[in-house]
Amino acid sequence: MRVHRQPIGLRQLLDEDLDSVCADLREEFAAMAGARLLITGGGGFLGYYLVQAALHWNRGRAAGARIEVTVYDNYLRGVPEWLEGLRGEAGLSLRRQDLIEPLPRDIGHFDYIVHAAGIASPIYYRAQPLECIDANINGLRNLLDHAVRQRAAGRPLRGLLFYSSSEIYGDPAATAIPTPETYRGNVSCTGPRACYDESKRFGETLCVVYAKQQGLPVRIARPFNNYGPGLKITDGRVIADFARDVFAGRDVVILSDGSPRRTFCYVTDAIVGYYKALVRGGDGEPYNIGIDRPEITIAQLAELVVKAARELFGYQGKVVLGRSNEADYLVDNPNRRCPVIDKARRELGFDPRVLPEAGIYRTLIWYSHNPLAAAA
Repeated sequence: MRVHRQPIGLRQLLDEDLDSVCADLREEFAAMAGARLLITGGGGFLGYYLVQAALHWNRGRAAGARIEVTVYDNYLRGVPEWLEGLRGEAGLSLRRQDLIEPLPRDIGHFDYIVHAAGIASPIYYRAQPLECIDANINGLRNLLDHAVRQRAAGRPLRGLLFYSSSEIYGDPAATAIPTPETYRGNVSCTGPRACYDESKRFGETLCVVYAKQQGLPVRIARPFNNYGPGLKITDGRVIADFARDVFAGRDVVILSDGSPRRTFCYVTDAIVGYYKALVRGGDGEPYNIGIDRPEITIAQLAELVVKAARELFGYQGKVVLGRSNEADYLVDNPNRRCPVIDKARRELGFDPRVLPEAGIYRTLIWYSHNPLAAAA
């Protein structure tokens, strides 16, 4: 992945990213040719490249060889501009649907389902804990039950991917970092993050039960700190917050002492991992989807953002320490988060390779073309 040290056009950035994803998913997308794919929450961050990658692969292909993509989203803040711009594209159908409500009677059949609907940003799920729980449990249950009915009607599902989270591990013991899928977690069931962490954990339980008792091809992805194009600058996650500071012309503010450590996985690598898990994953099996190196501190991440912004845009700010106005901002926040991805490498052929320097440059370039980047 190239490190662009000068701004490039949005179309060039997207084409480079989507070309990379499609090249890495040649076999998986070929296996999905002619299939019907449902992406729930397709208007969100991960939906941005989940949807566009499949459509990018479709271009130039005959109708019977395309992946037919249906997006379900409640569009609480309206249909995103990027998704509205795709309306009418061959192979794409958009529908307003809240997954916690009964599924529409005319839903039809799908060959693949990616359940990405939910609230992933801490500032939003802490404000809407019941809605977070409902999407991760009731919404998932609706889809699993539909898959059972679909199979009974003679149209068995070929794969369902549930977006869980690395948060299901909580704050791992030092001996469990890097963290494998076999680690059972150190999670508070009553803290301010519990609505998210515990509903993801229970969602995994539902997936395993349906895989074992109903024989459904259900797979589980555990994302580790994904970032990149599609992540709204108002999202509240750390890279979005740092970018917001940059484009507001102020110093980059760290709302901690800067010592927590993370690995950060650029979205193209993550999307490749998710489609591979959907198509190749074992039934009822969880997969860590992230990058295993380098593990860096939040302070180091902030310095990378400042360096990139300085080279790209002549940014004059610096990194400073601050405090959040939200009392629960750091409660139950894990000190380290780094995955073991040996299982995904071995079983899926997953091999992430975009390092933070390149990914941050690309992310800032994308924000520079995003109207929300000017928001204070």
